Amino acid sequence: MGETARDELGFTIGAVEGKARTGSLQTSHGPVDTPAFMPVGTAGAIKGVTPDQLRDAGVQMVLANTYHLMLRPGAQTVAELGGLHSLMNWPGPILTDSGGYQVFSLAHLRRLDDDGVVFQSHIDGSLVPLTPASAIDIQRLLGADIIMQLDECPPAGASADQLTEAVRRSADWARISRDAWAHLPSEQGRSQALFGIQQGGTDLKLRAKSAASLVELDLPGYAVGGLSVGEPHQAMAKVLDDIDNQFPRNKPRYLMGVGEPRDILTGVACGVDMFDCVLPTRNGRNAQAFTWSGRVRLRNARWTRDTRPLDENCGCYCCRHYSRGVLRHLFLAGEMLGPTLVSIHNLHFFTQLLARIRQAIAEGRFADLSRDWLVNFTSPAEGTEMD
Repeated sequence: MGETARDELGFTIGAVEGKARTGSLQTSHGPVDTPAFMPVGTAGAIKGVTPDQLRDAGVQMVLANTYHLMLRPGAQTVAELGGLHSLMNWPGPILTDSGGYQVFSLAHLRRLDDDGVVFQSHIDGSLVPLTPASAIDIQRLLGADIIMQLDECPPAGASADQLTEAVRRSADWARISRDAWAHLPSEQGRSQALFGIQQGGTDLKLRAKSAASLVELDLPGYAVGGLSVGEPHQAMAKVLDDIDNQFPRNKPRYLMGVGEPRDILTGVACGVDMFDCVLPTRNGRNAQAFTWSGRVRLRNARWTRDTRPLDENCGCYCCRHYSRGVLRHLFLAGEMLGPTLVSIHNLHFFTQLLARIRQAIAEGRFADLSRDWLVNFTSPAEGTEMD
């Protein structure tokens, strides 16, 4: 069978303030400073921006989607094209999810049992099986640095029985995933680190049970799944407040699919090391910019003759060269440049937010600065529009 997979993911903790901590992930494709934010490249590309623009924005690690890539172009095709790093022309670390969230978000298109899931392709309607073991093999072919177990992600509002069953099944699948991962041949001598995924909704007892079953497997890292699916912010915060006692402190913790700035600040305060979300580019394509004084919605007529940049304290390419008025024109004219520019700005904002968080923790000022930042992110400010 060849060389077995090994855990070569290094994680070093730096400064600590309360539960918040800085650190460094060491992967076969380079280091990642933590807490870290990963942009999402669903089909093997971060929408609207080039790899060079990602690097210029300060991005260190990206995420790609197993579900979409296994359907098109197919995991074997990705491998024959040189792997996901070659496909994306991205030299840095990559994390792939297992496809579980996408399968379960398309519940009307799938059948589920303890062996795995059979789902209907949204591309051609064909029936496609996905098991805990096959999800590992697919991610091996993709060649990501960090791979995820297949899990069952229950929907928002799931009953207690549904949550209990999802926790049981996800724990069983984690064991199968661990065993499959441990015996896979290494791709081009590069090991892949497997993360387990905690489930349980907002039920704190189920969350603790789920975490305990994962910790028994002694995995390279652990993820908190099943949040940001419609629960109130405070419910998410209660779940996150427990993770420092549930997961080993010498292993990275990853909060899946969460990217609102206030949620990132809450996660960091609870000991989360990694985040991912589509917000920077999705909102960028929809004319919404994140700034340090609130969100700017560029289709609003108030920006028609505004000569200011999106954020006067931002040094990104967009803010150095384009005004709010020009950006508004680009969106109203349907020019592709508008979404690209605002996506670049939003990516820069998120990398700078995480950089400032790391600096604040190192200086012992994170708690105070976090409170100040939350005021800007959640309160109306002159010249901006808030949710």
